[in-house]
Amino acid sequence: MPIATPETYAAMIDHAKQSGFALPAINVTSSQSLNAALQGFADADSDGIIQVSLGTALYLSGNRVQDRAKGSRALALYAHEVAADYGVTVALHTDHCPQEHLANWVRPLLADAIERRSRGLEPLYQSHMWDGSAVPLERNLAIASELLELSERARTILEIEVGVVGGEEDGISHDINDELYSTVDDARATIAALGSGERGRYLTALTFGNVHGVYNPAAVHLRPELLGDIQHEIGQSLGRDRPFDLVFHGGSGSSPADIAAAVSFGVVKMNVDTDTQYAFTRSIAGHMLSNWERVLKIDGGYGDKKYYDPRAWGKPAEHAMAARVVQAAEELGSAGNTLR
Repeated sequence: MPIATPETYAAMIDHAKQSGFALPAINVTSSQSLNAALQGFADADSDGIIQVSLGTALYLSGNRVQDRAKGSRALALYAHEVAADYGVTVALHTDHCPQEHLANWVRPLLADAIERRSRGLEPLYQSHMWDGSAVPLERNLAIASELLELSERARTILEIEVGVVGGEEDGISHDINDELYSTVDDARATIAALGSGERGRYLTALTFGNVHGVYNPAAVHLRPELLGDIQHEIGQSLGRDRPFDLVFHGGSGSSPADIAAAVSFGVVKMNVDTDTQYAFTRSIAGHMLSNWERVLKIDGGYGDKKYYDPRAWGKPAEHAMAARVVQAAEELGSAGNTLR
């Protein structure tokens, strides 16, 4: 199937929420890891989301160009070409854009989508994340309100973060402390600023102790029940069950029990990056360490091209990453739950 249209992406989210599962959102860094994610989705018979981070967007444009919007568009065009042959539905998303990079990343991509719409074309990306965790909530939501209006014009979905995710991702870092938990008051402020869908659809990353990257499990205390409390309180005031479409950030390393609890409270998307990065690189490390005398030209030797050919280590790395994507789909309940 091709990359999701805006209508199909909305249907993917609705299907996940109504059926009690979440979509795996896999960060990629190249065409290789994108292919690995697509393979994992297809192997699991799962729809999913491909994500590009702040640093990856720059990396994709090349060292000489250094243009996040161009890098993101380039990968999207590649994805639109190859994803059609995998038999699952995939959406494209930009992840964690802080305030200082809105002008050189998300805003140009929204403008591109609006221009494409004027020509009767679909947007290259189906959603974009505004990460306002580093600014006060009032400022966070004011910017989110402006971006939501642009997202409506672009036919894309906005993702926001209400609260703080600990750890570090692409230079955005926060301490692991008591500030990692969103409150009911935070959620009320979000509804007051953005509405509950009538102004445009948005996904909300409420925080419940989430941490990015590699961390000591003893220092992290996930409290997914907070999501249930917030959904209940806001749902009562709106007369709706689980009014927020929630996102679980920092999903790598989380226990199946915490994942299942979060999904039961309305999480429709979980981000996975660290674990898939490691699966990919661990395979490459194994190849290099096991075949060092073949991949290196030692003492004036020639090595063995069959072993240092990037395809020799790239293909197994893609398979290893795909297997971790399958695991994520199984833990989230999306395996076997495609839209078709």
